[in-house]
Amino acid sequence: MDFVALLGARALATLRGWGRAALFFADLLGALLPALRRFDLVVAQIHAIGNRSLVIILASGTAVGFVLALQLYNTLITFGAAESLGLVVNLSLVRELGPVVAALLFAGRAGTSLTAEIGLMKAGEQLAALELMAIEPRQRVLAPRLWAGMIAMPLLAILFSAVGILGAWLVAVGLIGIDAGNFWATQQNGVDVWRDVGNGVVKSAVFGVICTAVALYQGYETEATPEGVAYATTRTVVISSLGVLGMDFILTALMFSTGR
Repeated sequence: MDFVALLGARALATLRGWGRAALFFADLLGALLPALRRFDLVVAQIHAIGNRSLVIILASGTAVGFVLALQLYNTLITFGAAESLGLVVNLSLVRELGPVVAALLFAGRAGTSLTAEIGLMKAGEQLAALELMAIEPRQRVLAPRLWAGMIAMPLLAILFSAVGILGAWLVAVGLIGIDAGNFWATQQNGVDVWRDVGNGVVKSAVFGVICTAVALYQGYETEATPEGVAYATTRTVVISSLGVLGMDFILTALMFSTGR
């Protein structure tokens, strides 16, 4: 009976947590439009979230492009399809690796920063001070950061894919010896802007909402202690990563379940 009671208590606690998260997200969505009145706050957060993540995004994208070119060439040459290397690299990046890997890096770099920032504001009673002055924290503090995540994430994913393709081109043409014209021509003929690139941008925008919303919720609901903030940042990375991977499967099934 103790086990059943413990299991029921855990289930109720989980449901209460999901309910609080759903209500928090609904309130946050309601604060998005009013937050645009102070668009300068959104711009500042885009710089803080996006610009400061550029180094890791560009470095990781280049490295992924290098490795993709080498690995895919060794596979494609077995089937006599080495001329399709550029197309396969492009589709791999713009459809999957660009949005997903960029989102995971975004969760680790920007997500933890957001959680720690909001958590420290709560610990320092800055959020309570805003409420005392009749300023809604969700509209003044949280909503601009959600806007910034939705805008910055697709841009970072595009840059990740772009530098990845350039990195693959350097390896394919400079190291392997594939014809440069053929490398670009296969991409031009085989990549559809709306179906491939467009769906990748949609994915990255959804991932930006997931990572940013999770980071803000964990920071807003954390205990106002150093240990609570540290635990919240860890939960941000774990939950955001699982959310991105799960949503990637759902979006891929919806977007690419039918043929061209």
